[in-house]
Amino acid sequence: MAISRYLESRKNIAGSVCGLVGVGLTLAGVAGAYWPVVVAGLYGAGALVAPPERPALPAFPDPSAQLDALRDDFGKLCAYLAEVELPPAAAGRLTELTDLLTALLDPGWATELLSQDPEGVHTLARAVRQDVPEAVDTFVRTRWWTRLAPGQEAPERHLERQLTLLQEEAERLAAALRETEARRQESHTRYLEDRGRAN
Repeated sequence: MAISRYLESRKNIAGSVCGLVGVGLTLAGVAGAYWPVVVAGLYGAGALVAPPERPALPAFPDPSAQLDALRDDFGKLCAYLAEVELPPAAAGRLTELTDLLTALLDPGWATELLSQDPEGVHTLARAVRQDVPEAVDTFVRTRWWTRLAPGQEAPERHLERQLTLLQEEAERLAAALRETEARRQESHTRYLEDRGRAN
């Protein structure tokens, strides 16, 4: 394997080309009796000056594959959230947030636009894999401790505020996607108008 890799390498190709120049010099009568040293020397010089091999780029999943994995993780998150008891206000806020995330992750125009926006995919992934589970889990743990030591600020308020902030972030992402689609539509309209004027 290493031999075949070297045979296809830039160093071997450059050395072979320089070695052929040495053979040409020998046939022209320039190298004389020292032709093997000339050919070997030119091969070695070519191999030394050749640029190093570039390592292959790692194959990262494309955004659409990332969205497929994110949909699976969102399904797991929804199953977890279905088992957690939340106060009515927080439960309502969480329902609004999960409905918005469902719409953004649903196959269709939103995911088509998201596949062109790695930052949007990152925002959704962070919400699904980190922010929402952490907010809910922290509430569940804190609520248990608050029962043992009443009189502190209600953990429900923190949870509601966190879910509100996450929903606002998701709404900003949805608005940006809508704006991108509107700009694309306007651009296509201008293109058609310009094409009509040219004819």
